[in-house]
Amino acid sequence: MKQRKPLLDRRKVVADILKDRGEALIVAGLGATCWDTMAAGDSPLNFYTWGGMGGTAMIGLGLALAQPRRRVLVITGDGDMLMGLGSLATIGVQQPRNLALIVIDNERYGETGMQDTHTRFGVDLAGMARSAGFRASGTVYAAAQLKTWIARFYRQPGPVFCDIKVTAQAAPLVLPVREGPALKNRFREALLGTRAYE
Repeated sequence: MKQRKPLLDRRKVVADILKDRGEALIVAGLGATCWDTMAAGDSPLNFYTWGGMGGTAMIGLGLALAQPRRRVLVITGDGDMLMGLGSLATIGVQQPRNLALIVIDNERYGETGMQDTHTRFGVDLAGMARSAGFRASGTVYAAAQLKTWIARFYRQPGPVFCDIKVTAQAAPLVLPVREGPALKNRFREALLGTRAYE
C-alpha cells in the first residue's frame, strides 16, 4: 500500500487544535505530545501523562465518563496508540459522547530512537477506530482537512477519532512539571475545586 507523505508540523497542529479550547479537558500522551501540548500553552486543565505508554486513551475515557458535561480531548502519539489498541474497543462499547481521541502520527517511536511504527507500513488506526464503533473517524494529511476536524473535536457527538499525519522532524523541548502527584493534584483542583479532597 502506497502511503501519502505527511506535510504537517506537529507543533503547529497541536497549537491549532488547542487555540480555542475553552474549558475542554486535555489528556496529553507521553513524550512529544506532552511537549506539544505544553508549547501550545500550559493550563491546570492539561493532564500530562509523561511515561504512561499505552494508557492515555483509557485515562481519557475514564475522565469522559466521570465528567460527562465536559469535553475531553486525548492528544497522543501513534506509538502510544498502537500499544493501547484494546482501548479503541472499550471506548467503542462505552460510546462517550464527549470524547475525542487525536493521534499525532509521525510514524515513529520518538522516545526510543525514531524507529518506524506499524503506521509507517500502512496500519490504519482510523480504520480500527471505525470498526470499533467510533461515531466519526478519519485520517488527516493536510491543513484544510485539519481545519474541518478541529470543529468536530469540540462539537460532534463522540467518540471521535482522528489520526493526524505529521512530519518526523523534532521540535524543541517545552517541558511541563515532571512530578506526577503535582500534576494530578493541580488537575483535580482545577476541575473539582474545593471538592477535590472531599
